[in-house]
Amino acid sequence: MPYIELGIVLGAVAGAGIGYALRNLLGKKQVLSAEAKVREILADARSKEKEALLQAKDKAFGIIDEAKKEETRRRQELQSQQQRLENRENLFDKKLSDIESKEEVLKGKEQKVDELKVEIEKIKEQEVTTLEKVAGFNREEARSNLLDAVEVRMKDELLQRIHKLQKEGNESLEREARDILSVVIARCASSHTVETTTTTVALPSDEMKGRIIGREGRNIKALEQLTGVEIVVDDTPETIVITGFSGIRRHLAKRALEKLIVDGRIHPARIEEAVEEAKRDLSVDIRKAGEEATFEAGVAGLDPKLVQVIGRLKYRTSYGQNILRHSIEVSFLAAMLAEELHANTVVARKGGLLHDIGKAVDHEVQGTHPQIGYEIMKKFGLPEEIAYISIGHHEDPPKTLEALIVKVADAISGARPGARKDTYENYLHRLEELEQVASSFEGVEKTYAMQAGREVRVFVVSEKIDDYAAMKLARDIATKIETELKYPGEIKVNVIRENRYVEYAR
Repeated sequence: MPYIELGIVLGAVAGAGIGYALRNLLGKKQVLSAEAKVREILADARSKEKEALLQAKDKAFGIIDEAKKEETRRRQELQSQQQRLENRENLFDKKLSDIESKEEVLKGKEQKVDELKVEIEKIKEQEVTTLEKVAGFNREEARSNLLDAVEVRMKDELLQRIHKLQKEGNESLEREARDILSVVIARCASSHTVETTTTTVALPSDEMKGRIIGREGRNIKALEQLTGVEIVVDDTPETIVITGFSGIRRHLAKRALEKLIVDGRIHPARIEEAVEEAKRDLSVDIRKAGEEATFEAGVAGLDPKLVQVIGRLKYRTSYGQNILRHSIEVSFLAAMLAEELHANTVVARKGGLLHDIGKAVDHEVQGTHPQIGYEIMKKFGLPEEIAYISIGHHEDPPKTLEALIVKVADAISGARPGARKDTYENYLHRLEELEQVASSFEGVEKTYAMQAGREVRVFVVSEKIDDYAAMKLARDIATKIETELKYPGEIKVNVIRENRYVEYAR
């Protein structure tokens, strides 16, 4: 057994030695093989490096050759351009020299021409002097004599020609204007109602007359004082008449009476309430009248307060013609004339409606209605071309075509048969003057012309005017009326001063 184990150990040792020897042999072979491969790779790399260097040198030599060729080409081009420039410069120098020589020649000729001009002028002066000596007068006298002779010879012929042209032009213009106006008037056919100074109120019975008059006439006096009209109660059955030159006052009194008749209570306190209610209703009616007028005339964009002023024209007349209807008609006519004449239709239409707007307040504001109307329109922001029409339709001639058109339309509207009455306007003017004279004194609150101008009632402020001053005021007003106004018969000046104290029991 021991021998066997020993044999195994020895075998193992021998195997290990043999394996180690084999391993060393194999390792040496592998190292030699690797070194050979490395040398082979290095040799291959060196050969490739040499080839790359050779190729790079070839490329470099090629680039250098190309660069030299390009440089040579550019140098040749520059030389060619330089040659052309030198040729051009030589050509320009030659032309410049030619121009300078020609300029010298022209200067010489110009100098000769100037000398010839001077010589010609001298010869001309000599000839003129010789002619003046021969004719016996100078150049100005000759020109004047020639013109005088021509004027004398041609004067009659020119006058005849001018007269003929004017006649033909006037006839042509007149025919054209007549045609345009005929077309416009035919397109606008409006009815006319001449205003009067009376308004009637229907009563339910004659018994109502006594209630309206009141005890000792206190009711009718209160109504007359509050409205500024005269109420006539006569034998006409179931009717009373309100008279006054102001349409607003008459309609105010009529509305107040109608309210009192419906209510049945007629006494001074209730009359005051009815008058205040009638004022409010009348204000609404005026606003509606203004809105209807602007709608009918086709005018939009006006301030509501200006529309209210337009509505006041419903109760204003001119020579008996209602101003609101007249203004609407002028607006229509002006718009149609503007269409025919190719003018501004919008300006003509608005200007026609507003041309008499100053008459709505001329009883309350100092000044003529054209100037008042202009200021009203400027106050409400209307353009100058529209505002000017208020003044322009009374100028001769107006400055703008639209103002001239409105002036013509205004004349057409007023000239229609039955449209106006001169005596009516004179009557209203006299009553207005009467009220203005009475209102010119200090302390006067209200004035009313009554009984067709035979009486003027003057209401004064009791705190400023005492009884003695009221008596003196009546005398002063009468004296001023006698001095400044013309009137038939006599005028009664009635100065009214009253104190009123109101208290409520609670």
